[in-house]
Amino acid sequence: MRQQWFVSVAMATMLYTATLPAAEAIGPDAAALKAARQKAAAFLKTSQSEDGSWTSAEAPGVTGLVTFGLLAGGVPADDPTVAKALKHIETFVQPNGGIYFPKSNHASYETAISVMVFAAANQGGKYDALLAKADKYLRGLQWDETEKTDKSDVKYGGTGYGRNNDRPDLSNTVFFLEALQASGAKKDDPAVQKALIFLSRCQNLETENNTTPFASKINDGGFYYTPAAGGTSQAGNNPDGGLRSYGSMTYAGLKSMIFAGVTPDDQRVQAATTWIKKFYTVTENPGLGQQGVYYYFQMFAKALSTMNVDQLEDAAGKKHDWRKELAEHVFSVQQPNGSWVNTNARWMEGDPNLSTAYALMALKYCDPKPAK
Repeated sequence: MRQQWFVSVAMATMLYTATLPAAEAIGPDAAALKAARQKAAAFLKTSQSEDGSWTSAEAPGVTGLVTFGLLAGGVPADDPTVAKALKHIETFVQPNGGIYFPKSNHASYETAISVMVFAAANQGGKYDALLAKADKYLRGLQWDETEKTDKSDVKYGGTGYGRNNDRPDLSNTVFFLEALQASGAKKDDPAVQKALIFLSRCQNLETENNTTPFASKINDGGFYYTPAAGGTSQAGNNPDGGLRSYGSMTYAGLKSMIFAGVTPDDQRVQAATTWIKKFYTVTENPGLGQQGVYYYFQMFAKALSTMNVDQLEDAAGKKHDWRKELAEHVFSVQQPNGSWVNTNARWMEGDPNLSTAYALMALKYCDPKPAK
């Protein structure tokens, strides 16, 4: 009887388990993801100029983003297309350690992107010396005491396109932080902590970390472009002068705060998380529609990956497998030739090379994960 009882229990357990719904994997179909990446890489290999550049021989920022996108999409550093691009970008290395076109007003931006590229391709320490000099150069462009900038100044801790553009902004500060991180900087690095001061002042949230005139006007927890030089939001201003929050900067700000060590229980992270739950979408850049939507995709993916979120619950309580939703939308708008292009050409996203680079950067974070 005892043996029969055990058999009955075992059978019942098997039957019960069989009726349970199977746990679903996280993320998109792996084959579809691989195919999208391969088509994109094939396109970029055909659109590269003979000198190794994309779009312009004098725009290492674009070539850098495309190269980084290829590396993110799984193309190895010794692939002929990538190797040619790396050699081209190396021609912009300056004696001061910066990596930029000499006549450019975008020295900080171009150097930061180049650092990300060379760090990703740094096999066997090949680019160690180059990266060390570029890191030192970038740090010298941050607005801080070395520039006689007091902590009370809204520019403090931020970085702009370059010193000829006399104000920092959140987008360039985020690329600055990504470059520092690629070079090995940790959250307690002084430059990272100075940048956190600027990040906090780009958030629509009045706290002891943000007492700018804009902090309390909207107070929704989202982020905008810059409080410097009178303040700017690419999404526009409220009638009272408040700077409107929008998607790409909110994800960028949130991701960067987490890198800088701000914890989930901090009111800055909580307020930003509330904002992204309210405006969750994978089809547009909230607040800007299709403007800068590919840039938004890669910031969206980086932020949610940094947050270690598999399913994001929106303000209505619906759970989203964001990797799957983002990837499937990106798949749906890929062109037959493998590229992506924005019908809204603002910020150069009418250039298929740039939009394809952003798409590959976003898809880097969409790899499927097994069911738990």
